[in-house]
Amino acid sequence: MGVLSTVLHTLRPGAAVVLLALSGCAGSSLTQSGGEQTAGPVKIGLLVPLSGVYAPLGEDMRNGFQFYLDQHSGKLGGRTVEVVAADEGEGPQTGVPAAQKLVTQDQATAVVGVVNSATALGMRDFFHESKKLLLIANAGADAITGASKSDYVWRTSFSNGKVAAALGPAVAKEADGPVYLIAADYAAGKEMVAGFRKTFEAAGGKVAGEKYTPFGKTQDFQPFLSAIRGSGAKAVYSFYAGAEAVSFVKQYRQFGLADNTPLYGTGFLTEGGVLDAQGEAAVGVKTSLHYSTELDSPRNKEFVAAYRKAYDEAPTVYAVQAYDAAAVLDKALANAPGGTGDELVKALGAVGPVDSPRGQWSFDANHDPQQAYYLREVRSSGGAVVNAVASQLSAAQ
Repeated sequence: MGVLSTVLHTLRPGAAVVLLALSGCAGSSLTQSGGEQTAGPVKIGLLVPLSGVYAPLGEDMRNGFQFYLDQHSGKLGGRTVEVVAADEGEGPQTGVPAAQKLVTQDQATAVVGVVNSATALGMRDFFHESKKLLLIANAGADAITGASKSDYVWRTSFSNGKVAAALGPAVAKEADGPVYLIAADYAAGKEMVAGFRKTFEAAGGKVAGEKYTPFGKTQDFQPFLSAIRGSGAKAVYSFYAGAEAVSFVKQYRQFGLADNTPLYGTGFLTEGGVLDAQGEAAVGVKTSLHYSTELDSPRNKEFVAAYRKAYDEAPTVYAVQAYDAAAVLDKALANAPGGTGDELVKALGAVGPVDSPRGQWSFDANHDPQQAYYLREVRSSGGAVVNAVASQLSAAQ
């Protein structure tokens, strides 16, 4: 068959994507060398948002995956990698067909990425039936890797309930009274609140009130902030991300709550570009997450410095999750010479501990990371705001 080539558009200087020509149309191949068969190049699908509201997250994930490749001479498992990028868009209506194309037409050996949980849930059955590996580097819905998990779906990021549950006992200990719960009214918001509430109440915490705001439609939070003030709450737990996180945190301070009613949340409340947009308004906000640029370890310091040099900005949790997806693929492909889904699944189950900038982690029985979570506090540092690491939290079970 003819020679296939893929041209991928970069999002910024320094984010060059591997461009290779691959003979044949199989996602993985065997080539003859001195009369022996050796593993040839391997094709990996990268499914992230390249357009729409989630594009900044997609850019971070793309950079993180590419950064690992750049550090390893463009190879995973000793095999030269061809990356085929596809636009996930903003939901299942674009993401699911894009994933299917990567497998059926582009013949990708595995697909990495996926920001949106609804997209991930919508493609689960396709990957299960196709016996192809889907390695999720963000989407956090609990059900993705829950009781009905697929052998072919793994995750290098988090599950909503666990990242929120890690914060519950700490808030119960720190809050001087009942806590108000507020989040965007969609699946992730409800899973985050449920995970937090379970461990918070188990640790003796009391809830002052609970409210879900219209998702993607709420710009004026004043009525909800008034309800918080009238509830007698001594602290607030919240889940917002993106533009809503920026508006909520800024208005929380403008409304006068920040100085007297501590604000807590899961880390997406103050992560990456969101924190940059919030600026000083976010100082004092405490969150739980499995990564911060401020982690004081030689591994992370080296990673942050190298990433800044490559992309002229700090890495985010989204970049680290994709970087680690490349790292586990590197290990798995070394033990999956045929590149089949069954080989990769078996190899992933045996990768063992992953030496990550976030700290060492490994896959649990549900194909999720068993990892440390950190209590982060936004502080001013050198003219910027950062998510300083206050302590390590107990991982939720």
